[in-house]
Amino acid sequence: MTNRDTFSGFHPLVNFLYFGFVLAFAMVFTHPVCLALSFLCAFSYAVYLNGKKAVRFSLLYMTPMFVFAALLNPAFNHQGATILTYLPSGNPLTLESIAYGLAAAAMLVTVITWFSCFNAVITSDKFVYLFGRIIPALSLILGMALRFVPRFKAQIRVIGDAQKCLGRDMSNGNILQKARRGIRVISIMVTWSLENAIETADSMKSRGYGLPGRTAFSIYRFDHRDCRALIFILVCAAYIIIGSVTGGLYFRYFPTVKGLWNTPYALSIFAVYAALGAMPLILNIKEDLIWKSIALKT
Repeated sequence: MTNRDTFSGFHPLVNFLYFGFVLAFAMVFTHPVCLALSFLCAFSYAVYLNGKKAVRFSLLYMTPMFVFAALLNPAFNHQGATILTYLPSGNPLTLESIAYGLAAAAMLVTVITWFSCFNAVITSDKFVYLFGRIIPALSLILGMALRFVPRFKAQIRVIGDAQKCLGRDMSNGNILQKARRGIRVISIMVTWSLENAIETADSMKSRGYGLPGRTAFSIYRFDHRDCRALIFILVCAAYIIIGSVTGGLYFRYFPTVKGLWNTPYALSIFAVYAALGAMPLILNIKEDLIWKSIALKT
């Protein structure tokens, strides 16, 4: 079951800057505490947005990917001073390579999870609104690509159900019959995609897309709520960046594992990092509590 997302109702600029910062921080900061906080925030937000689908996606895809990425690094990276044992090839297996492999795997899973939240919040119309005036052609292509994937999945499900009603689904018959029916579904999808592209092009042409002086309607307005959220994001991001530049997030994996953990400055950066990552979830929980209190009063 999915929930109503309050954060999606903010201005597209707020949404885009938020995901820009959290994705950049997830890819840059390799401190274990930052990786753990970022993953917990991303996973919690993904579960709030997509419900059981996010849990199923994590179990079926993210967990094997994490294990594979964590095992891949020590198999090829043999740096580090703490040798645990020797591999059959004669290369050493070090504690530092294992730790770095776990960090790299956590970073990969975290970034993918944040991108799943990004795709749920930043819709194609928001993307076109943000970049339509700056890069109109590229923003239109990216917006159509982001919109095409869910439409393609929904349409192929409709076609599959229609073929099943006719007794032509791919779950019955021998291999040759299944292949023939699968090719039929793909042929229908290609025809639908081409027809949809022609209709989209005609619609854009009739609405004057690309003509000089053409204006665009927008439902987005930047209000006081968006201003407060933007200030909060910028202040948190600035504090984290300053903390990283001044060494507050210092951590290394080679030649030995060493870093800052429990200094007051580092703890303050971790707190701000957690507040930034949990911002959408906190807004949603607060909004849900308000709605529940209103429902109880009525």
